[in-house]
Amino acid sequence: MQLSSTRRGARLARLLGTQWLDEHAVPYRSTSSHHAALVVAELAANAVRHCGSVGRDFRLRLTLTGTASAGRRLRVEVTDARADKPLPPRGAEPPGPAEESGRGLLLVDALADRWGDRTDDRITKTLWAELALPTSTR
Repeated sequence: MQLSSTRRGARLARLLGTQWLDEHAVPYRSTSSHHAALVVAELAANAVRHCGSVGRDFRLRLTLTGTASAGRRLRVEVTDARADKPLPPRGAEPPGPAEESGRGLLLVDALADRWGDRTDDRITKTLWAELALPTSTR
């Protein structure tokens, strides 16, 4: 999905992500859906923060692998047009209590099994996260 780099675009990414998951047997009100929604929201907010003032769109891609009986994995990818804007180093000092931002990737780290970033070309970078989904479905 291609979305605008605005707060509305980030919100829409979260809503479309949970709808897509519900259509793929990850119920809307489940813990897995809530965790995935938070990861999508944080990665989308990161894209908006770094691209919003530039007016560039971002892309959201969701991929399910595996089977419900053997265990499935969700991969969330958010691609933005700011390859020149690197992520803070992992293990960097967390923001202080008075800081209003800087906790998004800490949430992703807490909820995802694995996450990372890659530079796709001179212009785009992708942040990705993978979450294990429980074997039970609806």
